[in-house]
Amino acid sequence: MDKKEKKRIYLSSPTMHDEEQKFVKEAFDTNWIAPLGPNVTAFENEMTAYTKAAHATALSAGTAAIHLALKLLDIGPGDVVFVSDLTFSATCNPIVYEGATPVFIDAEPDTWNMSPEALKKAFEKYPHPKAVLCAYLYGTPAKIDEIMAVCEAHHVPYIEDAAESLGSTYKGKHTGTMGKFGIYSFNGNKIITTSGGGMLVSEDKAAVEKALFLATQARDPARFYLHSQIGYNYRMSNVVAGIGRGQLLHLDEHKARKQAIYRQYKEAFADIPEITMNPLNPDGDANNWLSGMLIGKGCDVTPDMVMDALDEENIESRPVWKPMHEQPVYAKCDFIPHNGDGSSVGSNVFARGLCLPSDIKNTPEDMALIIGIVRKCFGR
Repeated sequence: MDKKEKKRIYLSSPTMHDEEQKFVKEAFDTNWIAPLGPNVTAFENEMTAYTKAAHATALSAGTAAIHLALKLLDIGPGDVVFVSDLTFSATCNPIVYEGATPVFIDAEPDTWNMSPEALKKAFEKYPHPKAVLCAYLYGTPAKIDEIMAVCEAHHVPYIEDAAESLGSTYKGKHTGTMGKFGIYSFNGNKIITTSGGGMLVSEDKAAVEKALFLATQARDPARFYLHSQIGYNYRMSNVVAGIGRGQLLHLDEHKARKQAIYRQYKEAFADIPEITMNPLNPDGDANNWLSGMLIGKGCDVTPDMVMDALDEENIESRPVWKPMHEQPVYAKCDFIPHNGDGSSVGSNVFARGLCLPSDIKNTPEDMALIIGIVRKCFGR
């Protein structure tokens, strides 16, 4: 059978329910199609109720939320921002939007997130960064207490990129709610989606209100269009927010299913010493947005071989994020390694890791097929 004739199994595709259509229909029925409207306000309130964040502003993307967080901290040319190295480019690109300089902080092997030890080294080299921006890879919380302790010792604000970790907790608190600012993403492949969108949360009410002002083109209060600052078209629409409201009702069940997929992979590969699953933080409860596997050093099997074998059966997988310090666009930026010998934990993970299909619509037959293909790659 030709590959295209086989059932497509996705890495992580949207899962819709009935409630989304209800809220979207209300938007159409009441003609609240443009930005702002009851769904936007309700989605913000429901997100703060779920995460226990104090204040929230719904935006067009998680990237927009990061950008506004940086602007609210008055970050600009000449400033340095410490940022996760093992992440997607959207985490660090907004730093460059503002003309600041990213310094990439290596991952550590226990969670694949920002290394507190590398962060300490970064402060020795750059004593006065304007912020620390940490992404929680694949939904796993970082060593947040340790990172925040370093930030607090140097009086530097901490921004949580919780784009991948909505629903994850650390010591009982939701990721995104512990730093100066937290950001969430509702991109199409996230644990819940609005098709596209994001949210900025903070304990600082005035800052969130300022974010709302900037996100709506920084329009000053006046009868006519009056602008004293540069603004952005970053507000979430009422229609999109309706999708988010319906999705949020199912976040916990999505999380439970993602966690079950991770456990199934871990149990299925337990007898293959060359395979380990992406590590979880014992102080947290990860949403397991994506399940990643790491191939042992010296093994003849490569991530490409596994991904190619899955692709032959029309099954989607993908590499682990390529570290930012290895990206051509950031080649001139500094990188602070975790290891004493200067080697990169993130580069090692990238070279030996891949993300397995983590779609919550996978059937038992789908999971058996995926697991069988991976096991066969290792001669099992």
